[in-house]
Amino acid sequence: MKKSISTFLKHTAQDKVNRSANPAVVRASTIFFKSMQELLKHKDPSKNKRVDYYDYGRAGTQTTTQLQNMIVELERAHHVFLTPSGFASVALAIMSICRPGDEIIVTDSVYFPTRMITSKLLKEFGVKAQFYNPDNFQDLENKVTKKTKMIFVENPGSNTFEFQDLSAIVKLAKKNNIITALDNTWGTPLYLKPLEIGFDMSISSGTKYFSGHSDVMVGTLAVNKKVFQKVNFYNRVSGYRASPDDAYLVIRGLRTLDVRLEKHEKNTKEVIKFLAKQKKIVEVLYPYKKGTKNYKNWIKYYKGATGLLGLVVKAKSKNSVFTFVNKLELFGIGYSWGGFESLAVYQDIQREFKKYKDKDLHIVRLHIGLEDPNDLINDLRSALRYVK
Repeated sequence: MKKSISTFLKHTAQDKVNRSANPAVVRASTIFFKSMQELLKHKDPSKNKRVDYYDYGRAGTQTTTQLQNMIVELERAHHVFLTPSGFASVALAIMSICRPGDEIIVTDSVYFPTRMITSKLLKEFGVKAQFYNPDNFQDLENKVTKKTKMIFVENPGSNTFEFQDLSAIVKLAKKNNIITALDNTWGTPLYLKPLEIGFDMSISSGTKYFSGHSDVMVGTLAVNKKVFQKVNFYNRVSGYRASPDDAYLVIRGLRTLDVRLEKHEKNTKEVIKFLAKQKKIVEVLYPYKKGTKNYKNWIKYYKGATGLLGLVVKAKSKNSVFTFVNKLELFGIGYSWGGFESLAVYQDIQREFKKYKDKDLHIVRLHIGLEDPNDLINDLRSALRYVK
C-alpha cells in the first residue's frame, strides 16, 4: 500500500518487538558479533552499500538507524548521516569534499558559522573560499574556475531571506563537474527535496523543525550515490555521532512535522498581514509578495513556507530596536528557531554584498511559533511603539 508522507511519519519506526508506537532507545558502545568472520566481513562493506547496523556504537545503533531511514524517505536520498548539530552537518559536507588547492563558492547570505569555516578554517588548509551575491546569478557564474570543487547554497539566505533559482545553480555545477550542497533547514524536505532538483547534498538542522520542541541538538546530511563514499569516509574518521536519546526525540518530533509546519505557515501569514501595514517596518523578508523575484523562486520550488522571517525596521538608533525586542512578551530572545515558541533577535549582518546600507535600517529576525496569532499580533503592536 502506497502511503503519503503524512501517513508515513505517523506509522514508521514503530517497535514491532515490544509493540510500542515508538522505537526503543538503544544505547551502545560495544556491538557483539557471532564470529570473527562476521565482524571482519562487516568492516569491509561493498561499494556504496548503505548499512543498517554498525560495528561500533560511535557509528550508530538501532535507534539512530530508525531516524536515518525516516530522513532517507523524506529526502529521497541514497543515505543520511546524523551529526551532533546542524552545523556539524555543514562541516561534514564541506570537509568531506574540499582539499588543498580546491576552491569553494559560497552564497554571501550564508549562516555565519558556515562563513567562518569556509573563509577562515579552510584557508588554513589551502582551500580558497569565494562568496557570491545571492541576488546575482551572473556573479556566481563569474566566480567559477577550474579549481572550483563545491558550490554551497543556503536557501533562503540566512537573515536576509533571498530565494535563488536552484535549477540554474545545479545546471551550472553539473556543466563544470562541481559538487553542490544546500542548507535546507528553513524549508525542510517536506517542502523542498534538494536531491530531486539535482543537488548532491541536502543539509538540515534537526534541532529546528524536525525536533520542534527546542530541547535537542541533531543535524542531518542527505547524500546521493556520487558523494556517498567520500562523506562516509570523513564521517568515520571525524567521529561525528548523534546520540540514541537525541535521535529518539527527533523521531518523536517528526511524527507531527507536517501538522506543525501547516500551523507555523498559517500563523506567519496572519502576522505578516499586520506587519506589512506598519510604517516603521520597511520590508518583511518572507515570500508573500506575488510578482517579486523571491516569491517566484519560492513558488517554483517549494510546497509551503515555514515560520522564520526577517523585518527591516527603520529606527534612528540600534537601542531603539533593542527596546522593541525587549518589550515583546510572547517572543523569547535567543538563538535557534523551529520550536513551538515564538522568538525574536536583532541581527548584525556581515556581508560582502550589503543590501541595507542606510544606518537607520535594522534587521530583526522573528520565528512565529504555535501560539494564537492574534496574541502575537497584539504583542508586536504594543512593542513597536518603542521604535523611534
